[in-house]
Amino acid sequence: MQATIRYADENDVKKLQDFLTKAKLGIEGITEETAQYFLLLEDEQGNTKGTLGIEPAGKAGLLRSLAIAPGMAEKDIFVLFDRMLVLAKAKGIETLYLATNKPGAIPFFQVLGFRHVDSKELPVEITDSQHVQRVLCVDNSLFLKFSL
Repeated sequence: MQATIRYADENDVKKLQDFLTKAKLGIEGITEETAQYFLLLEDEQGNTKGTLGIEPAGKAGLLRSLAIAPGMAEKDIFVLFDRMLVLAKAKGIETLYLATNKPGAIPFFQVLGFRHVDSKELPVEITDSQHVQRVLCVDNSLFLKFSL
């Protein structure tokens, strides 16, 4: 299967929301205005097989909504992240953060160049995010940072 990655737009809001709902991820904040901060990974028929987005916060951004359908090639995930870095730079974002409560995911993100950061080091624009507020309430929450 040949997967393609494209920038989402205002016409993709329902597609994004449906895919993320099936993946049991939150869809708050996904609007026609914010769709431009998302990427879609699609198969040859245009079916969504993955998503990744940024919640912008000034010159920082919070990665969100990483969802990948079963059976996708690892290389497609790496390309998705690579394209996200291009999108982030184009939007004027200088630092990306991600929040997780899954320690097993850390090595994957470290391979991509992310490094662990203490929650006390997060900028206020990031800690004000609803997503980060929820993650901060989880005992094993972890944060990673990537400088562009």
